Amino acid sequence: MGGVWLILPTYNEADNLEPLVRAVVSQLETPGLPSSVLIVDDDSPDGTGKIADRLAAESDRVRVLHRARKQGLGRAYLAGFAIALEAGADLIMEMDADFSHDPADVPRLIAAADAADVVLGSRYVPGGGITNWGLARRLVSRGGCAYARMVLGVPVRDLTGGFKCFNRRVLEALDLTGVHANGYGFQIELTYKAVRAGFRVAEVPIVFRERREGASKMTLPIALEAVWKVIALRLRR
Repeated sequence: MGGVWLILPTYNEADNLEPLVRAVVSQLETPGLPSSVLIVDDDSPDGTGKIADRLAAESDRVRVLHRARKQGLGRAYLAGFAIALEAGADLIMEMDADFSHDPADVPRLIAAADAADVVLGSRYVPGGGITNWGLARRLVSRGGCAYARMVLGVPVRDLTGGFKCFNRRVLEALDLTGVHANGYGFQIELTYKAVRAGFRVAEVPIVFRERREGASKMTLPIALEAVWKVIALRLRR
């Protein structure tokens, strides 16, 4: 089955998962392409995996990959990519499972993939933005993107964003076995590798919203990983 596969990594998203999946499935119908939602759950102790199984039992467009323990965002995406590519997906999407990314934007990213190899839902291009964040968090986020863009020398404005649509040829061409970062570092590394490989990256403006329910997965180690990962990528070049 080709079409569009949306990968949703989850860890303790019991309050968000069902309404998000129902909203996403509805939006995936808009482009008129075959579509699947793959939930990759890292053995969430709050019952997220059971909710995922129930949703999959209700719809053949929802699938679940259960992993034995929490292994991080990057590992979850890579596992999802492998399954989607094996199934013949033409487009593979990334999206947060907490409503930070608006399901209504999914068709816009898919449409933009007609003319680009990688489409990023971007907070930092005209028309994009962030709601419900304080000044300090805004400065850290924007500063982190500017730092990565400057060090790596790429024109992408939202390098840390996690709302993306890849054409399968991009993921097939990149050495995914060499990707070791997780959180923000993973997002930076994949986009950077795509740019360096000569793929066209387009940024579509989105408004990023603070999660509806649950706790943020951002930790100090994840933030520090992104800092050193940028330097490592530059030195490797």
